[in-house]
Amino acid sequence: MSSMIAFCGIDCGECKALIATRKNDREMKKAIAEEWSKEFGHKIEPEDINCVGCLVNDGPHINYCGVCEIRKCGASKEIENCAFCIEYKCEKLAKFHEHAPKAKSQLEEISKKRKNT
Repeated sequence: MSSMIAFCGIDCGECKALIATRKNDREMKKAIAEEWSKEFGHKIEPEDINCVGCLVNDGPHINYCGVCEIRKCGASKEIENCAFCIEYKCEKLAKFHEHAPKAKSQLEEISKKRKNT
């Protein structure tokens, strides 16, 4: 599956919910719901595991992605992801990256490549 780097730097292509949605795999959705229910401390149903990816406007998104301020900001600016923003490394993004170092690294790499071209 190809990469789909979300505004925040997460690779949606690696997201279990996106993979399960694309495969329309009920058993995979059930397993993810059980795993995430334990991890996040609230009940998630298999029916909640539907997502077309952060960068896609139409279609289902995992609950949090539908209200994510970083996603809303990037979409409103019509940018590919936050590495393309003139305000790159804003406070919202920096705070998120405290808990998502892989996402931060993804955007840093994209930003570095952009500056070198």
